[in-house]
Amino acid sequence: MKIWSKFAAALLAPLLLAAGSSALAQSYPARNITMIVPFPAGGPSDTVARIMAEGMSRHLGHNVIIENVGGAGGTIGATRASEAAPDGYTIFAASMGAIIAAPSFYPNLKYDSTKDFEPIGMSANAPAAIAIKKDFPANNVKEFVAYAQKHGADIKQGVGGIGGTSHMACLLFNKMFDLKPTLVIYRGAGPAMNDLVGGHIDYFCEQAVSIAPSATGGKVKGIIISTNERLAAMPDVPGAKEAGAPDFQLNVWSAVFAPKGTPKDIVGKLAAALDKTLDEPATAEKLAKLGGTVPPKTDRGPDHLRKTVASDVPRWAPILKEAAAATKSN
Repeated sequence: MKIWSKFAAALLAPLLLAAGSSALAQSYPARNITMIVPFPAGGPSDTVARIMAEGMSRHLGHNVIIENVGGAGGTIGATRASEAAPDGYTIFAASMGAIIAAPSFYPNLKYDSTKDFEPIGMSANAPAAIAIKKDFPANNVKEFVAYAQKHGADIKQGVGGIGGTSHMACLLFNKMFDLKPTLVIYRGAGPAMNDLVGGHIDYFCEQAVSIAPSATGGKVKGIIISTNERLAAMPDVPGAKEAGAPDFQLNVWSAVFAPKGTPKDIVGKLAAALDKTLDEPATAEKLAKLGGTVPPKTDRGPDHLRKTVASDVPRWAPILKEAAAATKSN
């Protein structure tokens, strides 16, 4: 009888666990949800996350509250998110940097980008933009490159965290023109942008979401967008082909994840709330003003995000590892 009881318990355990998960999902959410943003307030990841959190709050019936956890190129916040309870009450507003670049720059990561998160869905797309300080002695890409090549390490490039999207965007640009600036590392795009406006650094590469307000306000000079089309949010800044750098092509995506093990039903509810938020005209309008776009229907949902991560990690690895080695040698 004891053997049979143990056998029956082994058979029933998965069923009871599934029943418990189902009951949890049916009552979800019963309280507010924390959305971890791995950068300080004011940067592009934070701006996009707040737009998504506002919409998802309405569709879920409980507030999605932003928690900014900056540092180490977004990996501190990502680590906290990966270690959170998988109950749907902690989610992660991820950047490409923390998911795609981090494995190349931080060999001792406490999380695996491809295994330790449950994808919920893409939240925004945005090209990168490059801006130079207002009094920099150049007004376009050609003039900037000529000056930067001549002055080498005297040129200061802001980086909103090693491995972050601001780092990734400039890696592409610098490699194209063999630029070797001195890197000035910040805890996020917000502080770096503030120093560019203040004239303390010479240039900064980041999502157009972060660059657009200061560029259109005349506080900095935008010189290129990482797409061939001009943006309505930055109408005076040329696209890559027009600027004379057609290979400077980069789409920076933002996305939402949950910790590994979060029940599929809960992930489904979160994905549905995100999808409804993206369908709202107000969301598209807010992102457009910042230079971003809403992901098309075909590029949303957990499956597409999972495939994107799986393909982007190996695609970016060579250039990122080369940059990581150069960073260590310096």
